Amino acid sequence: MPPFPPIDRAASEAAVRDLLRGLGQDPTSPELKDTPTRVAEFWAERLAGYAIDLSADLQPLPGDLAPVPIILERIPFVSTCEHHLAPFEGHATIGYLPGAGGTVGLSKLVRVVQAFAWRLQVQERMATQIAEALQSHLRPAAWGVDLVAIHTCMSHRGVKTPGVPVRTTLMGGAWEARPPAAFRV
Repeated sequence: MPPFPPIDRAASEAAVRDLLRGLGQDPTSPELKDTPTRVAEFWAERLAGYAIDLSADLQPLPGDLAPVPIILERIPFVSTCEHHLAPFEGHATIGYLPGAGGTVGLSKLVRVVQAFAWRLQVQERMATQIAEALQSHLRPAAWGVDLVAIHTCMSHRGVKTPGVPVRTTLMGGAWEARPPAAFRV
């Protein structure tokens, strides 16, 4: 994926002012005058995942570590639906059985989830991106990704059906045929 250009704060603020006017609001009113700046700052934070360099984060730990399964369960995430710019949030369970790429620190696995959640996304692509990052950087003998999220684009608009979780699960390597208990649905 090509690098994401930095957020243009001035253009973002102007767009928010235009949106407020389009919604019949006065962006110069005392209540709304600082809103364009706050919204631009919000989106700069929300899209910070494009700047995360996973190749720098996913460096193997030194030493001879036993090749036991490493699974992090229920990593919370919030992402943004690229179709509606509405949030979806949930949790990720990710794991791997170390192989040729070695073992990385646990916080680095959380960082993988964040790197892809903090982008304009769809859940299916996010699961695939996490899986591909694990495969390409760690070269594991097995890997798994399970995302469960609630999408406000489904609960707040359209069918307006709140509380319906969406699950996306991918397994590979030795876990494809027989996933560990943490990944069994």
